[in-house]
Amino acid sequence: MISHTAVPPRISLMASGELRDALTAIELGQGATAIAALMAIDEESWGAIEQRLVAVLGSDLRDLLLSSAGRLPV
Repeated sequence: MISHTAVPPRISLMASGELRDALTAIELGQGATAIAALMAIDEESWGAIEQRLVAVLGSDLRDLLLSSAGRLPV
């Protein structure tokens, strides 16, 4: 019997490091560095990051970043 269970996307080790670097850069006020780190994340990892944020926090990275900047309530 063939299983039709979809394999969820995975966050690569490189992408997790890039996300960490982006969040650190944001904390330090280094916008260009944060953008560069976020742009280096591969598509599959982005999908996995988005799914996990929605599952855990109920929002996406954009909302999380805006709320941390005081622009949206969490």
